[in-house]
Amino acid sequence: MKVNNIDNNLLLAIETNWYSFAVSVFVFGLLFYLAKKRVGFGTRVLIGLGIGLAIGILFQNLDSLETKGITTFGSIYVNLIKMLVIPLVFVLVLNSIASLKSLDYLRKIGFKTFAWFLGTTGIASILGLIVALIFSPGKGLQLEVPSDFAAREIPTFSEVILQLVPSNPISEAADGKVVPVLIFAIFIAVAIIKVGSRNEASVKPVRDLIESLTQVLHQVVKFVIRLTPYGVFALIAGITARYGWDTLQELGSVILTSYVALILHFVLVFGGLVLLVAKVNPLKFFRKIYPTVAVAFSTRSSYATLPVNLEVITKRLHVSPRIASFVAPLGASVNFNGCGGIWPAIVAVFTAQIFDITLTFTDYIILVLVSIISSIGVAGVPGPAVISTTVVLSALGLPLESIAIVAGVEALIDMGRTAVNATGTTVTSLLVAKSEGEFDREAFNRGDDEEVSLNPA
Repeated sequence: MKVNNIDNNLLLAIETNWYSFAVSVFVFGLLFYLAKKRVGFGTRVLIGLGIGLAIGILFQNLDSLETKGITTFGSIYVNLIKMLVIPLVFVLVLNSIASLKSLDYLRKIGFKTFAWFLGTTGIASILGLIVALIFSPGKGLQLEVPSDFAAREIPTFSEVILQLVPSNPISEAADGKVVPVLIFAIFIAVAIIKVGSRNEASVKPVRDLIESLTQVLHQVVKFVIRLTPYGVFALIAGITARYGWDTLQELGSVILTSYVALILHFVLVFGGLVLLVAKVNPLKFFRKIYPTVAVAFSTRSSYATLPVNLEVITKRLHVSPRIASFVAPLGASVNFNGCGGIWPAIVAVFTAQIFDITLTFTDYIILVLVSIISSIGVAGVPGPAVISTTVVLSALGLPLESIAIVAGVEALIDMGRTAVNATGTTVTSLLVAKSEGEFDREAFNRGDDEEVSLNPA
């Protein structure tokens, strides 16, 4: 009898996965047909996202159906992008810095980059705080803390520093630790500049090798990027099917507050900087960076978005590769407008309201300052949003249990947070390039976007 039950369950699993597999094949065929008809890359990503939402809702309502057949394709897409992250960060940082002739120039663009990263994170924290106080996401809400919740340990300052400093670059690259690899690349690149300043001929073969590797990696990136519409469909369908209306309704105020703050930051702060500082049309800018936003939203990973973001920054915004390959990898590691600025502020207000704790103006100042500082300290630490939020709540003396309460919808909010993080890196690249005269304004305005690099050949 038990064997029969096992056989029946196995057959049911195969049948339900077959349905989702068949749906995936049909949608992939449709997207491939649109590509052959020369439908734009951004349009196909949007179509894939829309179909993914519809399929996810359908599968969520039909309890007998599973999305494993669909999500498998999404996992393949994410794995292919992750495959590129370590070699891409290493080679691009090497190429970016080693191409410089002076360490003074490196210090200058490094200072500007960090200033924009930290400044926009501070603004994001203030904006998240204001929106949370207006919407009061925790007002009148009484939720139970999950029984299996365990507060995440905050790494000490010395632990954070040790995690950033490479001890075995090969091992750390194998473990996917991006920041130590990035720092190792910076050391090598600075050494190349130093040696080249004394004898340029001695480093020319190294520079040529790095340049060749960069071109080869760019071609590999193009291969993977062409799969984006398919990957977006699979990822969105899986996420939509996983979270039902019950979860959304219970914590709907947190979701609404978060997305209002994220959208305001996206439009007002980023749009304002693009208009007033870079002096370009924000609408044109947002249209050009759409691939970055779409991939960040669906993958929920700044690292996974890095290859696309580099293509967008150089080919669509017409920022010099030298600036792009310095700012973009760094931004994927330390620029957390959404995760380190907006989200901790909203969770802090939410926590204070559900536990009936009064926050003072001094607490608000501490919140913003700690958000900025923690956005640096969590670089290279897994789950930066959780760690940043834990640090902020601890600094304010608020209960950490609220982190578990919002965990049920965090994946949905994380899509928007990651889109804001990636867009912040794109904006910073534009601002730094403009200040250094390495932004081709004429090409930007002409619309020479080199779409071919994002589309199937």
